[in-house]
Amino acid sequence: MAPLDPAIESLLKDSGVLIPAIVQDVTSRDVLMLAYMNTVALALTLETGKATYWSRSRNELWIKGATSGHFQEVQSVALDCDGDALLIIVKQIGVACHTGNTTCFHTPLDAL
Repeated sequence: MAPLDPAIESLLKDSGVLIPAIVQDVTSRDVLMLAYMNTVALALTLETGKATYWSRSRNELWIKGATSGHFQEVQSVALDCDGDALLIIVKQIGVACHTGNTTCFHTPLDAL
């Protein structure tokens, strides 16, 4: 695995912290999930085209779908204007949420 391209790393506000990654479906445009990346996860994602994140609960890298088979084929990656958040556009294979839902954002807060 190659390290993150220094030109890309220089665009990040702080390459030493976890970067929020908003994941959106290329076809439906649904927001599928929010995950976090470190520079290694970002480098692997860009290198392999498979969405790779940092698991805060397990404290390790994980390729989305490695255990479930519900992979995310990365179509594009964009950095926001502040250099502190990513938008990942993916072709979702299967469902995105570990609960079996298409998206992790399936709980409306109707009381508001």
